[in-house]
Amino acid sequence: NYALINEGKFHERYEKFHELQRQFFAVYFLATFSDWLQGPYIYQVYSNYGYSEPQIALLYVSGFFSSMVFGTGVGMLADKFGRKRLCIAYSALYAVSCLTKLSPNFVILLIGRILGGVCTSILFSTFEAWYIYQHVQKYHFPHECINLTLAKATFYNGVLAIGAGVVSNVAVEWCNWGPVSPFMIAVPCLLASGVLAKYLWEENNINTGSLTIASYKCTDMRSIFKTPNLLKLGFIQSLYESVMYTFVFLWTPVLEPLKPPLGIVFSCYMLCIMIGSSIYSFLIANKYTSEKLLKYSLITALVSLVLLAGTMKLMHIYPLSIGEYTQLAFVLFLFYELSVGMYFPAVGYLRSQIIPEEYRASIASLYRVPMNIFTCLSLFWLKNVAHVDKDFALDTAISSHKAFVTCSALLVVSLILCKMLRRDADTEKIIV
Repeated sequence: NYALINEGKFHERYEKFHELQRQFFAVYFLATFSDWLQGPYIYQVYSNYGYSEPQIALLYVSGFFSSMVFGTGVGMLADKFGRKRLCIAYSALYAVSCLTKLSPNFVILLIGRILGGVCTSILFSTFEAWYIYQHVQKYHFPHECINLTLAKATFYNGVLAIGAGVVSNVAVEWCNWGPVSPFMIAVPCLLASGVLAKYLWEENNINTGSLTIASYKCTDMRSIFKTPNLLKLGFIQSLYESVMYTFVFLWTPVLEPLKPPLGIVFSCYMLCIMIGSSIYSFLIANKYTSEKLLKYSLITALVSLVLLAGTMKLMHIYPLSIGEYTQLAFVLFLFYELSVGMYFPAVGYLRSQIIPEEYRASIASLYRVPMNIFTCLSLFWLKNVAHVDKDFALDTAISSHKAFVTCSALLVVSLILCKMLRRDADTEKIIV
């Protein structure tokens, strides 16, 4: 009888775990699908409006700068006033950001990028923080099961991103609705995500005491600086993701000589992310640790970018072979995306172990501050090295070579920090 009772409790908790996953995925996947829809054609929207590469770089920078300035604030608001509320606000704000793409006016596009930067900060901090609180604090599920959810989220995000790439390509290339059409398709998806969050999610009941916003921010900063692993993980995330966002800016102009269908190319990238997350799940099942898999993802990314830097240099030296070198660059881009698929579940699990619950969203947002600084500096530098009097492909080869060299250096630093990252084997979480 005792065994039957325990078996019944196991099945009950198993069903609750999967119910929590379904609640999370229903909202989160709509939110990320809307974000993926915008990926393939954002550069082309600005280019079609007649803006030059330096002007487009400035628009990109404005998004990262707004994420840096306002991102820390939204993280603290999430922990202080409600993560569910902020996820609903994400849907509304990002829908407005999408609608700004209908205007060719530079100021309106700039406002859209600023709103998009704020929303990106919410997407990559608050949604995950809501789930981890429910998983650990409300239902008391094992910490190890967070790996299952994050790996599944990364895998199905890849599926959705492939679908988003195909949908955007059909809308732009086949239906001839123009590069703005994916942004319009994203709007109802965003609104649906907000509605589902309102009715499916409950608010996290976080006890942050009577801290003011100012003292709350100081507490977060003290938590980071007095805990070595928090600081190391923050810089690993910042360096890796600044490289990732520099890649987001570069891949479209680098592949321009091939005139590829951007939506299909984007889908190929997302397929590689799916494969990377599947590799992560397989290795986790075979007793590899998240720290080790994070290191493997960094090594994979570093090898890809070093080879890309060499490819861009050869493209500049041998301009008659631009087509062949561009094809090689595409293959290396796919290899790089494998590392992204391994990176996200690994770093997400480590955040769940290391960041204290009461400051989870705010510290996750603070992690993005140096990332945005690195990315802004990189894109400003790309803007300044543009040689507008030269052929577009050669100009891109020169600036991309320098960018990939810089990104490789950032990944070397992050790899050193990853080797230094150690978790106390006797504790599940570092208490600050």
